[in-house]
Amino acid sequence: MTESLTYSDAGVDIDKANTFVSTIKDLAKKTYRSGVMGEIGGFGGLFSLNLNNIEKPVLVSSTDGVGTKLKIAFMMNKHDTVGIDLVAMSVNDIVVQGAKPLFFLDYLATGKLDTKIATDIIKGIAEGCNEANCALIGGETAEMPGFYAENEYDLAGFAVGMVDNKKIIDGSDIRMGHVLIEIPSSGLHSNGYSLARKVCFDILNLKIDSYVPELEKTIGQELLTPTRIYAETIQRLMRDLPIHGLAHITGGGLTDNIVRVMPESCGIEIRVGSWDVPPIFSFLQQAGKISFADMMRTFNNGIGMVLIVPEKDANDVLGRLRAMNEKAFVIGQVVERKGASSRVQYI
Repeated sequence: MTESLTYSDAGVDIDKANTFVSTIKDLAKKTYRSGVMGEIGGFGGLFSLNLNNIEKPVLVSSTDGVGTKLKIAFMMNKHDTVGIDLVAMSVNDIVVQGAKPLFFLDYLATGKLDTKIATDIIKGIAEGCNEANCALIGGETAEMPGFYAENEYDLAGFAVGMVDNKKIIDGSDIRMGHVLIEIPSSGLHSNGYSLARKVCFDILNLKIDSYVPELEKTIGQELLTPTRIYAETIQRLMRDLPIHGLAHITGGGLTDNIVRVMPESCGIEIRVGSWDVPPIFSFLQQAGKISFADMMRTFNNGIGMVLIVPEKDANDVLGRLRAMNEKAFVIGQVVERKGASSRVQYI
């Protein structure tokens, strides 16, 4: 070689990455809330904690990704909603412990940075942060030539929230006779996509733009529906209603997630048919001949969040949820655990 080799020759364009950071600063600023210090572009995000009216602050954190739902975004060449999913998956996990989200950071890795796609992704992240009332205070964009297929990328997100120690929801107050109230999901959310894609594209041989009459939309539109964010709904309920347990219904479905917040002595009875199930779930179950047990452990089946409350307060909780336009239902109750059998019984 007679000329010097540069990082750009190897496929990493530092100038483009720096320009991209400048582009997304305005998107991040729209998410700022009290406590944010500085702006995007530093080595670390700064956030000042307001500890007024909090006796013993506890930080709650979570990290997650979007999983193979990203494949749907690639197939549709639509990237402005997966950022909402990214925020939702981490924020919903800290909400179940009673935490109020404070700030969020993202990690975007791609083979070659496409600034339009990347900007669309950050737009979605900013929208999710605004919905969760948390600030996007930093992140990382990694250009990794040869590591990802063309026009593909991966995402990870990191959320931090805070709760007063005396207000942590840890399930310790759950008792026999408490009832389970569901808050609906918007669809598949961001779990079970490996199975959903296998059914839709391998078994049914659908195209991403195939119209599905049962769904009244294309399969791509259905599968890319953003995950719901429950932060504000839960915060409003916590202000003056007793919420003794919360479960975010993600990977593992109803069967695995509700028991994560239950005392060891407790079992659960869930009444099948007591809530509305969106058509995508019966569509997948029938097309893939998926057993009931696998449906309950793979998908949320129309339930995004489960609240566990004293029976005497159930009507008040339902009333408050319906005042917030949530179509919520009582779906079961806490019972005595019976031996070594499954702690979740469907009746």
